[in-house]
Amino acid sequence: MTELGHVAWPPAPIRTERLVLREPEARDRAAFIELLASPEVHTYLGGPRPRDELEREMPGAPGRWPGSFAVDLDGAMIGQILLRKATEHRRPAAAGKVDLGYLFLPRAWGFGYAAEACAAALDWFDDVLPSEPVVLTTQTANVGSMRLAAKLGFTEVERFQAWDAEQWLGLRSPVTPSD
Repeated sequence: MTELGHVAWPPAPIRTERLVLREPEARDRAAFIELLASPEVHTYLGGPRPRDELEREMPGAPGRWPGSFAVDLDGAMIGQILLRKATEHRRPAAAGKVDLGYLFLPRAWGFGYAAEACAAALDWFDDVLPSEPVVLTTQTANVGSMRLAAKLGFTEVERFQAWDAEQWLGLRSPVTPSD
C-alpha cells in the first residue's frame, strides 16, 4: 500500500452530524490497541493480535499516514477509516486502485457510525481525487459489511477464496467532475 499521491495531508477535520474524522493522535493509542486486539472486530479479519505484543510495538501516535482517519465521537476514538492505494493486490481488479477499510469498536456497532464515517471519507476522497475508483474487500459471511458496501455504492466485481473463506470484492466507480 502506498500514499494517496499528491493529496495534502492531513486534511482539516471532517465533521458529520455526529462524528469527526481526523488525523490519529497519541491519545488514540489505547483505542487502536483495543481495535487490533478485539476478537469481535477481527472475526472476519484473520483474528486479533495479542494485546501484550501491541502494547510493546504500537507507536506513541499510531496510524499516522496519509489516508488514515481516526473516527471520533464526543472526543473519543471509536474507529478508523483507511483509504490507501493498493499498488500490489491479491486480485488484479483491485491493483492500483484505492482500497477502503474500516474498523470500529464493538461498543460503536449498530448506530450507523460506520456508514456515516465511510460516506464522509468517500465524499472527501471524491473532492481531492475525483477520477479515482475505490475498492472494498470483505468476507461474504460478514453480512453487516456487505450491507454497508451496498449502501456506499460498491458493486460486486468478483468473489474469490482466500484465508479459508469466500471473499467479496466491490468497486465504487469514480465521480466524474462536472464541467
